Amino acid sequence: MKQSLQLRTSQHLALTPQLQQSIRLLQLSTLELHQELEHILSDNPLLERLDDPLDNSVRLLADGAISSTASTMDAPTGDSEVSSSPIEPEASSEAPEGGDTSQENPNNDSEWSFDDVAKTSKAPDDEDSRPQLEAYESTLREHLLKQMREAVEQQRDRALIELIIDALDENGYLEESLEDIFARLPEQLEIEIEELSMALNMVQSFDPTGVGARNASECLALQIKAFPTVAFVTRRLALTIVESYLTLFAQRDFNKIKKALECDDEDLREAQVVIKQCNPHPGAIYAGSTSDYVVPDVIVRRTKNGWQVMLNNDVMPRLRVNALYANILKQSKSEGSLTSQLQEAKWLIKNMRQRFDTILRVAQAIVERQRNFFSHGAVAMRPLVLREIADTLGLHESTISRVTTQKYMLTPHGMFELKYFFGSHVATEAGGEASSTAIRALIKQLIGAEDSKSPFSDSKIADMLAEQGMVVARRTVAKYREALRIPPVNLRKSL
Repeated sequence: MKQSLQLRTSQHLALTPQLQQSIRLLQLSTLELHQELEHILSDNPLLERLDDPLDNSVRLLADGAISSTASTMDAPTGDSEVSSSPIEPEASSEAPEGGDTSQENPNNDSEWSFDDVAKTSKAPDDEDSRPQLEAYESTLREHLLKQMREAVEQQRDRALIELIIDALDENGYLEESLEDIFARLPEQLEIEIEELSMALNMVQSFDPTGVGARNASECLALQIKAFPTVAFVTRRLALTIVESYLTLFAQRDFNKIKKALECDDEDLREAQVVIKQCNPHPGAIYAGSTSDYVVPDVIVRRTKNGWQVMLNNDVMPRLRVNALYANILKQSKSEGSLTSQLQEAKWLIKNMRQRFDTILRVAQAIVERQRNFFSHGAVAMRPLVLREIADTLGLHESTISRVTTQKYMLTPHGMFELKYFFGSHVATEAGGEASSTAIRALIKQLIGAEDSKSPFSDSKIADMLAEQGMVVARRTVAKYREALRIPPVNLRKSL
């Protein structure tokens, strides 16, 4: 076989670094976006952030003068100070009238500065400008040890009690049995298991009531015994239930409980009230768990002209190229790493602007199609798929999927992920379509209005939906109910 050289031309698609960065920024959540931005800022000296926590620090200007960042940013666009000039020469600082961010000049890099720093900054002597420190919260162990030091004097007893406290989990339960703890102790200490039992009883007398219990039954029993105003008969019945029939009580099998204890509905109802006042996790209040907050990317408000969608300025980073370095590079006209970093900074700002512009366009398209939801609630949600929004905006479905993932919208009805507004359809008897989200809302309404003594089964709910023209199978109702975290019919029944 003879070897030869041949020239062949062909076309293929390639993702440029700029396009790769645009796709990556688009799929990031708000928190991930700011983390990515901090990493880029640390690597690129030509990129700076106007909303940096050190905005009020001293900054060197182009002419060598020293000024604060706040006063620098307050200067007009035509000012000679380098730190207040926009990124690109053709950028304009004037926004079009009407306040519609979707109609602004896409090349305007000064749009990343939304707030007037002079208005938001406070005087140095302002009381609100002082840093606020978070109050210290003691742990369960510290809380129990403090009570031990006040109630126990003997060092040996303190050591045994501290041993029990260290064996508690975050809910206040004793994870190990006393026998296992006793087996781990050295024989030369000459500790008897009765001493450990006395130490456990001491821990169980501490606040919060129920701490030191070895199971849920004992935890509830300790709390019921500590109730001072409960009648003796009710207290005894509640203790019997939590000690011997807690499983039946959790399953709401009240008929078996009444038959076993030979009590009527009124007595069982009073005991149920007492048991519900107990906390099955007494140590959880000292766990110190922090709450996770979701910041919306877009905000929807009702105006005279209808529903208006706007970007949340608080999550939009204000970026620009360091004009001092940019002018130096422009005058030197040299090629090097700084020149490439300058281009990367401009790409980032352009991709960042494109990211938020795409999010706004998708949010506006969603609001346009789900107007009934914003006016009447979830029961008025219409079926919507990604392809419908993609065809409207001229984008690919994968782009819509990236935009709607981990992006949130603040509405008068609450905070929702953009994916919440998309859902499959269910056929109706009239030949129309109903959104699965609307059906879940109807199921929630039906269960919320049911009689707790005779709750609706999944089959009954399916029949009730059929009466409204929505053909839904029983297993579909069960799936939607579980998605709403609503317990089954036997767990919703009450006396």
